[in-house]
Amino acid sequence: MAFTNYLPPLQFIIKPSPKPSPILFNFSSKLPNSTLHNNPSPFPSLRRIVKVKAKPKEPEVSVASDAFTQFKHLLLPITDRNPYLSEGTKQAIATTTALAKKYGADITVVVIDEQQKESLPEHETQLSSIRWHLSEGGLKDYNLLERLGDGSKPTAIIGDVADDLNLDLVVISMEAIHTKHIDANLLAEFIPCPVMLLPL
Repeated sequence: MAFTNYLPPLQFIIKPSPKPSPILFNFSSKLPNSTLHNNPSPFPSLRRIVKVKAKPKEPEVSVASDAFTQFKHLLLPITDRNPYLSEGTKQAIATTTALAKKYGADITVVVIDEQQKESLPEHETQLSSIRWHLSEGGLKDYNLLERLGDGSKPTAIIGDVADDLNLDLVVISMEAIHTKHIDANLLAEFIPCPVMLLPL
C-alpha cells in the first residue's frame, strides 16, 4: 500500500470483442476525502468503472441433457421375491412404463434371483404379476429375461445386461437397495448408463 502514493493514475481499456462496449478500469492513487469515508471497500484508493453490454447466447445442448430426454431402451431389473410384487417394484414398473410410453422406448425386464428356478415355488405367479402390471401401464411389447441362480451379484448382472443391450436408462426402486439385493456402491462401477433410483 505504500507504493500507491507514488504510482501515477493508470487506465486500462480491455476490448474482448468489437461488438460490446469496452470495459474501463481506472486506478487512481488520489481520491477526495469524502469518497474515502463513503467507500466501505478495504481498498479505498481503487475505483472501478465498468461498462458492459452482453448479448444473450443461445443455450448449448449438451450430451448429458440429451441422455435424459431421448430414451430408446429402458431396463427394469426386478430382484423382488414377493410373488405379488412389493410397492417399490410396482412403482418401478409404473415409472418405467410411463417413460416408455412418453419416449416411445423399448423395455427389457430382467428378473434376478440368486436361487434356481426350481427352488422358487411361486416364480410363475411372480412372472404373471409382472406381466399384469406392465399391461396395466399400457405395454404389450417388452422383453422379459430371467437370470436365476447363476452365481453373480445382481448389480453385476444388471451391468452385463445394460452393456450387452446398449441400454439408455436403468430404473431401480430404492427398496432393492434397502433390502440389500442391489449394492448401491457398485452401481457406478458396473452400470454403463444412467440409473434412476426411485424413492420409497
